[in-house]
Amino acid sequence: MELKLALVGFGGVNQGLVELLRKKRETLAGAGLDVLITMVADLRLGIATNPRGIALDVLDETARRGVDAMALRRDPGTLVSPDVNLDAVLKAIASEHVDVVIEATFTDPNTGEPALSHCRTALECGKHVITTNKGPIALAQQELARIATKSDACLMYEGTVMSGTPVLRQIATTLRGCDVNGFAGILNGTSNFVLGQVEAGANFDAAIREAQQRGYAEADPAADVNGSDVQLKVVILANTLWNAGLQRRDVHCRGIVGLTGEDVRVAAAEGMSWRLVGSAVRRPDGTVTASVEPRKLPASHPLRAASGVTNAIMFDTDVLGSVTISGPGAGRQETAFAILSDLIELVDRIAAAAPEVLE
Repeated sequence: MELKLALVGFGGVNQGLVELLRKKRETLAGAGLDVLITMVADLRLGIATNPRGIALDVLDETARRGVDAMALRRDPGTLVSPDVNLDAVLKAIASEHVDVVIEATFTDPNTGEPALSHCRTALECGKHVITTNKGPIALAQQELARIATKSDACLMYEGTVMSGTPVLRQIATTLRGCDVNGFAGILNGTSNFVLGQVEAGANFDAAIREAQQRGYAEADPAADVNGSDVQLKVVILANTLWNAGLQRRDVHCRGIVGLTGEDVRVAAAEGMSWRLVGSAVRRPDGTVTASVEPRKLPASHPLRAASGVTNAIMFDTDVLGSVTISGPGAGRQETAFAILSDLIELVDRIAAAAPEVLE
């Protein structure tokens, strides 16, 4: 099956996807998938289009040059327009040369834009959407799902919660048959790293600077340390699990900014460790309560083992009891893998809906 991809945003995640597509050619061929990248839109590049596909080597060179369009302009059949305003991007998304939109732009978490407009337009045009953006899914998941159903398109967002560690797919596949009554997770690698460094003796400011130097934290780490990043992930998880209709305001949120070095060191002396935990519980009457807050965890707690930038989530199930999943919660290649896994599942869904497509 041939799928024509539009990469909206060409930062670390979609650059990592290009690398994976080059490395995994045989794996994709074995899954019956032939991928062409026919459009790339990025504020630094403009909009590059080629109905026959932009060469992966050219895209890789573009990334290595610091997202410079020179290599793209030399690629036969590729046209590059400097006009990269929202209307131009939406027009390119709607092109007949696009089957799947890979959305990985920088997005305002309060409005979901511009990713929300990208996703909405793509789905309205019958394009499948794969996104790693938390904003549009946390703020408008139900709306986007309705549009996808009406347009017979797929909306996929595995990478929005724990990067490449498969959480949403576990819910949909291996945990089928279980009732999940709650979850608690360490869902932000930056805050987890900072708390670990403080426990080891650093002060908070120095720990945040080191997280930034290592590429774990943004220049403005507010979303990590104030808990709002985890808040969005809790909304996505609760709504995916239970169709709860949660919004950000429904999730009480308190980050790690209120903790002091003394708090962390006293806890360590007691054999405890502070972790920023996002959680939700479904009550017997169907109501859902959710929160983000620092918690002191004993050594025996399943989430305590998540150190550094590792994420972990513990599901409370009726059949299996507590089930914990852990893995990398950040990283360019790790998040790109989530997109790759969504692409492979997309082929399976299309084939299941219309088996003759693969014949």
